[in-house]
Parts: sequence; structure tokens; C-alpha cells
Amino acid sequence: MKKSIFLVAALAGIAFTSCRKIEMDGGTVNVITTPTTTGQTITLKGRIDKDTVLRAGNNYILSGIVYMVNNATMKVEAGVTVKGDYQGTNVAALVIARGSKLVADGTQDNPIVFTSNSPVPRSGDWGGIVICGKASVNSTFTGTGGGAGTLQVEGGIDNAFGDGIAGGGATPNDDDSSGVLRYIRIEYAGYAYQPDKEINSLTMAAVGRKTVIDYVQVTYAKDDAFEWFGGTVNCSHLITYKTQDDDFDTDNGFSGTVQFGIALRDSTIADISRSEAFESDNDPSGSLNTPQTRPVFTNMTVIGPRATLANSGNSLYLSAAHLRRNTGTSIFNSIFLGWPQGVLIDSRNGRTMELNIMDSIVRFKNNTIVGCGPVSGTDITSYAFIASTANTLQWNRDSVVNRFSNTAFSNNILTNISDAKMIAPFSYSVPDFLPFGGSSGNQLILKGASFTDPKLAKARVVSFRGACDAAGVDANWWRGWTRFINL
Repeated sequence: MKKSIFLVAALAGIAFTSCRKIEMDGGTVNVITTPTTTGQTITLKGRIDKDTVLRAGNNYILSGIVYMVNNATMKVEAGVTVKGDYQGTNVAALVIARGSKLVADGTQDNPIVFTSNSPVPRSGDWGGIVICGKASVNSTFTGTGGGAGTLQVEGGIDNAFGDGIAGGGATPNDDDSSGVLRYIRIEYAGYAYQPDKEINSLTMAAVGRKTVIDYVQVTYAKDDAFEWFGGTVNCSHLITYKTQDDDFDTDNGFSGTVQFGIALRDSTIADISRSEAFESDNDPSGSLNTPQTRPVFTNMTVIGPRATLANSGNSLYLSAAHLRRNTGTSIFNSIFLGWPQGVLIDSRNGRTMELNIMDSIVRFKNNTIVGCGPVSGTDITSYAFIASTANTLQWNRDSVVNRFSNTAFSNNILTNISDAKMIAPFSYSVPDFLPFGGSSGNQLILKGASFTDPKLAKARVVSFRGACDAAGVDANWWRGWTRFINL
């Protein structure tokens, strides 16, 4: 089978003014350059099996699904823009196969952008970025490249070579590195290959903890913004803007720590599968497979559809956090702002969620819940809702709720959005996620964080709840490299 790659002519030390094919190693390398006053336009296509550099000053187009394979590295220089083609069903995406790397290391002043090639970009114009690592997953895939401890990544990206398989199998490497993503934006991505089998804007499948994921913004995601399938990677400074489905989705044994994250939703945009900031499963069936999904989120600010209590937003919004199917997700030091429900503990597939809470596998501590109203008579508090089969609770819900609401866990509830005293969290075009400094009304947001829980051993200790401090080094980390486009 031919391997097709479109490379920068300058890398070979030659210049071309038209397309030509060069036979190499039994495959075909297509080199296209279009010299202009502003650089060359280079189309990337097929399986790339050699180290490749995307250089600043050129324009890059992804045509179809592009795979980095054969332990090769794609290095993207700061300031580069890569555009996914949007024509027809030949959806564009970038897949980093096991052993290969993506090193996209931008700067705050010169970020890297992955976006749509459409002149009028819209959500879902292209697929997104899929990273397949060699760390642990709790699933088994029986096809090419599979076996126990492997996963076929959803979205129709797998091929005859097994380039869409993730996980280290019988010998996982939780310290695996798939490269660096730092100061990058991913815009207008997400593709529904089949219902519940979509390409997400950034998919991390069995990604190991030596991978760097830091300062990444996802804008107008068609499906989930960030989704982790297993793996151990730790992430920080993540931003989602106007996601359609879920902002932070965790499955199949993911166990990393995510610190400093922002989600800003559009009240009119939601998904038929119900939209949340956090959605977490151990796996699709809620099995007892190990490793169990046990991520830790801390210092997250997740902003829902309700700027005031009178706003309802799209009826497909569900909750800020939907924990279900035997997940072990824990959330600390975070702000939930303006959601129909705060926390939904969903035990409709059995009693596993009850047990996970009672055993302190699931922990919810030092969080501030603002303007998240009760939904029905089955609410336990103004932010926690416990669901079970036919809405008939099968276990002692008071004991479960105590794990969320007793004073030892330091969660607090503010009735009105204004009580949080944040600057402009619901502004779509010029948002400001900072709390007002020095206010007497939001001291738990300003100074109410705690990092004494052993689950926070990998997190950086700060004094504030939510993603941003009122001043100092942690106040404006989201400025300068991001873009908020109110279409």
C-alpha cells in the first residue's frame, strides 16, 4: 500500500513550483509547494513515517486522516497554523500512532493553531487531533494491533495497519511520551462518524505521563472538547469555549491529574446526548475492569448556560458533573457556575457509584457551587442529584450525600451568580474569569482551596478555588494566546 506524504520542499533543499512524485523506499512521496510572497502551501496526506517539521511562514493543510507512524515525530514550530480540510465525507484529522510524537510547542505570544480550512468556519468542519500512547487502558481490542490492555479509538480513524489502536497491551508504559502540546488552539473540530463514536477535538488515548499537555484551548468542539481514554497523562491550563457535548470526558481507566481548567458554554448550544462539563465512566458498560477511571480535577471553573436563575438555556443541558458507570473521578477546589444541576451521581447501572463514594474513591471537596438550581423533588441538596433505576433509590442516599455536603468537606453553595463576585464569566466575546480581589463576599473562592488530600499529591498548591487567582502569576495565564470568537 502506498504511503502518501506532502512535505516542505525546503527540507530537502530544493524548490518546486508544481506537484511531482518521488519514489522512496517502495512508497510514494508527493511534494507540493506553491511559492508566494507569504510562504508555501503544503498539503499533508496519508501515513507519514519520517520525522517532519512544519515551519513557521508556510501554510499547512490536512487532507483526510493524516497518520504519524513508525516512531516518527512531527515538530510544529511556534506560530504555525494547520488547517483541516472540510470537503465532503473525507474528514481531516491528525492521528499520532503509538510510538510516534507530536511536538507542537508554541509560546504565549506565538501560539500554534489547528483550525478549519473553510472560508466560513463552523463547528465540525474537521476531525481534530488523536494521540495514541502506550500507557494503561482497561479494555481489550481483538483486531489488528490489539489484545488485552488495548483500545480501538472511536471515530472511524483506525485502518488496516492498526494506526488507531492505543494502549501498551500486556506491558503498558505509564511513563510513555507522545510529545508536547503547549500553547495551542484547536478550533471547529469534531466529527460524528457514528452516534457515540465521534472524533473529539483532542483525544488522548492511553497517553503516558511524560507527555506534556499544557495551555491548550478548544473552540467550537462539535463533540467533546477533551476526552481521555485510559492513560496517565497530567494536564494543566485547559480551556474549552462553546463546546457542543462535554468539555472534559474521562473513560477506560484514565488516572491523570488535571489542574487549572476553564469551560465557557453557550446557552443555545448543546448535544442530543445531554451536555455537561464533566462526564466520566469506568467504561461504556460500567464494569469493574481495572485500572479504574480515577482522574483528579482541581482548580476548574466550569460556566454553564444560566447567567441568572431566570435563564434556562438549551433543554439538553444536564449537569456540571455527571459521574456514572463505576467511575472514580474526584473534583477539588473548583467552581461550578450556572448549571441546571451541579453534581449528578448516576447509579442507574448498579450500586457501584454508591460504593465508590462511601469508600472515598470518589471525592468532592472544597468546591463552590453557584446558581445551580434544584431540578425535581428527588434532589438531595440544591446541587447534588442522585439518580437510580426508575428514580427509586436503592441505597441510603443520606449517607452518600453526607460525603458531599458535610462541613468537613468544605463545599459551599451560593444561590445567585452575582454572589460569586467574578468579573465577566458569561461574556462570550470578552470573558473575564477572575474573581474580584478583596471582596468580603467570596473569601472561599479567593482563599478557600486545600491540598491536604492525598489525591492531590501531583497538583501544585495554590490558595484559590477555580482556575484563576484574583492577581499574580495565576490570574492571567489564559490571556494572550487564546481567542474567543462569538459567531
